[in-house]
Amino acid sequence: MSDVIDYYVSPGSPYVYLGHDAFCALVRERRVPVAVKPIDLTRVFPVSGGVPLKQRAAQRQAYRLIELRRWSAHRHVPLNVHPKHFPVATDLASCWVLAAEEAGTDDALRLLGGIGRALWSQERDVSDAATLRAIARDLGLDADRLAERAAAADTRVHYDTLTQEAIDRGVFGVPTYVVRGEMFWGQDRLDFLARALAQ
Repeated sequence: MSDVIDYYVSPGSPYVYLGHDAFCALVRERRVPVAVKPIDLTRVFPVSGGVPLKQRAAQRQAYRLIELRRWSAHRHVPLNVHPKHFPVATDLASCWVLAAEEAGTDDALRLLGGIGRALWSQERDVSDAATLRAIARDLGLDADRLAERAAAADTRVHYDTLTQEAIDRGVFGVPTYVVRGEMFWGQDRLDFLARALAQ
């Protein structure tokens, strides 16, 4: 089985954002190809025991904020634990990432990182098409092409297909990394992913 890493993500996840740069550094160092796979957590959670944030117990919500602050400090990644535009719909942003993936994984990784920064440290609304255009332009990407492909019916079908693929593989949260059939859930499992890649 090849060493392609399937990178299941949601552009609105703080943990995708917190671990993204470290993940990108790891795959660059190891020269491992990546398939960026945005998925719809609103479909994943109901079939995997997940609960949307606002429906979680107060204790869990409070501890989540502690962990976010810890990981932000540990990874030196700026993060506002109460961003202005959260919760946020991520379908459009996910389709933009898929559109970028068509041009190359590097474009998709850069755009995913830019969307995360916009949401979690820049107080921008990543469900807004104009905001996504601006993020893409700032990264030197072809915003017009991305907007066209993100709006295409086949891109939405691809997004739906990836979501079902994730469900079928037992993915229940993001980020999830799958390599050689082995699954690693959470940006706090990057050390284990690195060890698996070294084998």
